[in-house]
Amino acid sequence: FQSILDSAKVTGSILIYDLQDKRYYSNDFKWTENGYLPASTFKITNAIIALETGVIKNDSSVFKWNGEERRLKAWERDLTFTEAFHASCVPCFQELAQKIGPEKMNLYLKKLNYGAMQVSASNIDLFWLAGDSKINQLEQIDFLKRLYQSQLPISKRTENIIKRMMLINETDGYTISGKTGWSIRNGHNNGWFVGWLKTANKVYFFATNINPKQQFNMSLFPVIRKSITQQAFKELGIIKN
Repeated sequence: FQSILDSAKVTGSILIYDLQDKRYYSNDFKWTENGYLPASTFKITNAIIALETGVIKNDSSVFKWNGEERRLKAWERDLTFTEAFHASCVPCFQELAQKIGPEKMNLYLKKLNYGAMQVSASNIDLFWLAGDSKINQLEQIDFLKRLYQSQLPISKRTENIIKRMMLINETDGYTISGKTGWSIRNGHNNGWFVGWLKTANKVYFFATNINPKQQFNMSLFPVIRKSITQQAFKELGIIKN
């Protein structure tokens, strides 16, 4: 895994957990204990809480675009909940967080036992992108494992909607479900890719967390998080292509 990161000109850690064998694989277990802003990986949790509180009805509910210019062109249109999740539409999920409010958000974060989020009325629409909130790779995997195994205190309906929304890639040999994240704090970029990979008879959870080295080409940052994670699965012989 370390050579994969070195070749990609990034620092950090790839963490993979084999559910059946109860075994972790990583290049840097020390790094896996460091807490970072969850960035857009928090959209999984935000979506769960929005559904559980009735702030949004289902995965086909629509976010209306108000016509204002947004950071990404892909966000400048009406989006269904699923489309907003896949496009990682920050304004859409900020709208959800504001409707949930700090009181309910804190209540559910405690119920879900999700990282160490710092939520107040003043940062309700930003706490996962800026500030002192943090979650580490081991906590990400613990949360995803509980979601996958129906161990979160949420309805089966919410769980099924979230699992549908998280599906990224389906091939003959495996499926990948998850979410990427990217935060910039004091000029430092930090990237996530978290989720699970299912083969015919096994399930693996993953949480990749990386920082670009100085010589890194930042235009590659959006794709590198996924590609190095897939390379790690190839290295373990879990996927072939």
